[in-house]
Amino acid sequence: MNKRQVIFLWLIAIALGGAVAYVKCGQKQATATTTARSAGQTLFVAFPATEVAGIDIQGIGNVTNLVKKDGLWIVTQRDDYPANVNMVNEFIRTLEDLKVTQGIQAGPSFAPRFGLDEAATTAEKRGLTAVFKNAKGDELAKVSIDRRVAAENAASPYGGAPNGRFIRNHKDSNSIYRVNEGFASLSDDPKRWLAEGFTQVEKIKSVAVTQPDKTDLAWKLTRDTEDGPFALVAAAAGETLDTAATDPLKSLFSYARFDDVISAASTAERLQPTGKRIATIETIEGFTYTLTFTPLKPATTPPPAPNPASPTPPATDNYALTVAVTAELPKERKKAEGEKSEDAKTKDSAFTDRLKILTQRLDKEKALAGRTFEVSKFTVDALLKERSALLKKDAPVTPPPATGMPQPGAPPAATKPIETFTPPIAIPPMPVEDKPADKPAGE
Repeated sequence: MNKRQVIFLWLIAIALGGAVAYVKCGQKQATATTTARSAGQTLFVAFPATEVAGIDIQGIGNVTNLVKKDGLWIVTQRDDYPANVNMVNEFIRTLEDLKVTQGIQAGPSFAPRFGLDEAATTAEKRGLTAVFKNAKGDELAKVSIDRRVAAENAASPYGGAPNGRFIRNHKDSNSIYRVNEGFASLSDDPKRWLAEGFTQVEKIKSVAVTQPDKTDLAWKLTRDTEDGPFALVAAAAGETLDTAATDPLKSLFSYARFDDVISAASTAERLQPTGKRIATIETIEGFTYTLTFTPLKPATTPPPAPNPASPTPPATDNYALTVAVTAELPKERKKAEGEKSEDAKTKDSAFTDRLKILTQRLDKEKALAGRTFEVSKFTVDALLKERSALLKKDAPVTPPPATGMPQPGAPPAATKPIETFTPPIAIPPMPVEDKPADKPAGE
């Protein structure tokens, strides 16, 4: 091989090396520019969390509008009822810190493949869309989040992330991202965003319940001390309370929860025409609660029937409940005679602390007035009892059966003496044995 050939081969090798380097560099640059954000980066370069004053969450058939009003978050679909501040702040904070696990180059036309189709008619294909606004109503950010769980994501040709979802930042027109965040509490149902605080009744002194659709009392129970037993007011002769039935009333509404808040516009159409009752509860600490509860009709959009083959959905057994509360709180503590100054100081401090708690509770529960809550039957079940259900019942006397042994615990029945008659026994005569005939002589 001469010198010219060697030089020629070197030139070819250099050219090939340059071509390979150019291709690799181009591939690297192309990969880097497929999505605006890459794995490990936050979804937003800078999410305007501090400016958010409104969030619209849209799904299939549902929409939730969360608005910050006078520094407090409210749910507009529930007549501006307070929202769960922790849930709202968590959602905003999650998006602010949300990191990408994988970027996929895909424009808006590919959104249906990831369950992010805003024109879809099913929840699984549509997903949820959240629009964040400032106080003026201007859009700050818009995202779509799919509803599919990890197992469904894993079945996608693009893969999935454990407990994660696909998400689209609408200002990023070239990408759809996969994230590890599950958004477990995210929902387009307004009732899922309601603040959970409710009335809390403690140290019950008396409970009175009216008859259905009447002002007449069905029954009233009262007691003198927090630990004492209930007594039935105006008890008739022979009426004795069954403590197994009345003891649960001592902790009535101690841990009560509501399922939803019924808007004023839909209250009338949701109530059953009959079955309304009023319960009045007085506490030892001076609170008086007036609870009005009425059976509810099924919601306009009923839950699916337990049996998919059944076309008729089950009727609700929930109740509409309104709460009105008043209180006469003591201004100062009653001191006992001969009380020592050291003891008085400790008791006065405890009294002051307790009075502060009760005053705050009163203000909070007064805010519930005018609202109609949807509660489960379990919440008001103890108040649905009839007077007879609170009383002891004498053990029923079960008559003895017509034949056989008497029932255990039944009084002895008057019976006639049992006469026995034994018929005479006939003894058969003894059988006579046949004697052998005399043998002839000589035999």
